[in-house]
Amino acid sequence: MENTFNLPKNGKERIIIIGAGFAGLKLARKLSASKYQVVVIDKRNFHQFQPLFYQVATSGLEPSNISFPVRKVFQDHSNLHFRSTELLEIKHEEKVIVTKSGVLSYDRLVIATGVDTNYFGNKNIEEHSISMKTTAQAINLRNRILESFEAAILTDDKKEQSKLLSVVVVGGGPTGVELSGAIAEIKNFVLQKDYPELDFSRMKIRLYEAAPRLLHVMSEKASADALRFLEKMGVEVHLNTMIKDYDGDDMTLADGTTFKVQNLVWTAGVGGKKLVGLPEEVYVRGTRLKVDRNNQIIGLKDVYAVGDICSMETEKWPNGHPQVAQVAIQQAMLLAKNLIKEQDTPFEYKDKGSMATIGRNMAVVDLPGFSFSGTIAWFLWLVVHLMAIVGVKNRLFIFINWAQGYFSRDQSLRILIRPFKKG
Repeated sequence: MENTFNLPKNGKERIIIIGAGFAGLKLARKLSASKYQVVVIDKRNFHQFQPLFYQVATSGLEPSNISFPVRKVFQDHSNLHFRSTELLEIKHEEKVIVTKSGVLSYDRLVIATGVDTNYFGNKNIEEHSISMKTTAQAINLRNRILESFEAAILTDDKKEQSKLLSVVVVGGGPTGVELSGAIAEIKNFVLQKDYPELDFSRMKIRLYEAAPRLLHVMSEKASADALRFLEKMGVEVHLNTMIKDYDGDDMTLADGTTFKVQNLVWTAGVGGKKLVGLPEEVYVRGTRLKVDRNNQIIGLKDVYAVGDICSMETEKWPNGHPQVAQVAIQQAMLLAKNLIKEQDTPFEYKDKGSMATIGRNMAVVDLPGFSFSGTIAWFLWLVVHLMAIVGVKNRLFIFINWAQGYFSRDQSLRILIRPFKKG
């Protein structure tokens, strides 16, 4: 029996959107004045700005700066409804979803769940490494790093200090590159003031990438410049090097070499999670949902997927589009337009460029037709990311934090907050 979910009975067709990420939130807002009743389902009641997770993890920003309550976005839209619950099953033939809070019917369903960390089947790495795909995980990484520094200052064992201080980042994509650069900056300009008793020459920041270059989704010039910036900051970059195993103490490379590692951050890949009720044939590489040019899941009626979770084959993108925010936003905007106008305009991605920041005055930018790096690229990165943040208040706080960090080379957010345990 269907739950009411306390939704108004207004006779409108119901669109359920699963996920309040870039794609889900954009789609909901674009449909806000449409003929549809729009219901957004997410187990979290806030939108997360994932590109800046690494700044939370390195004490550059507060978690609240990059999070925005979904209900605040919906305050001025009577046609938008949010329910915080977890999806359990999709019964596409009956056109209902099963959640922890009950069953809800739909006329159209849009899956915008995003993706999670992909460990490529390695259970040891999944259990012992640190990932960074949610705000909570970013806070956990910050705690792990700060706890390691506090433990290091309590021992005079040089080998133990080296192990505690050092950080290994696996994955040379934008997240891995930006995280490595941010850790190098606090090592070079902050930690020596916080922990004057420690010898930070013992702290090694190592970045491992299985491919022959960093930032493989960007141009070769951007990759080369990013490598140069990281090495200038003291990051040890190991290309063509695959991590085979990690048991929480020893990291093993593909050639059998082992290293003692306390903090290993895994950013080497992403993948979707299978949803109960959907047939196996709708999934393709990376556990992504195969969609047509209108973002409808191939073989399913009135079920769509947008953003990172979907894979759309085109002549230019035979293996699916890059899993970046701009793709998600553009797909959501076109799907909303198609649903409102009941048309079938095919999706065509307009690549506006890619960028990554490595450190103060050091960033790389690829725009259609040319690439550049350095200070101007860094300021462009700041502006683009600042404008993409949801909420004027969040933008203001982030701007203040960035300005303070730029001129002082320091932050005051290195607070170790452990989860409360009763007793």
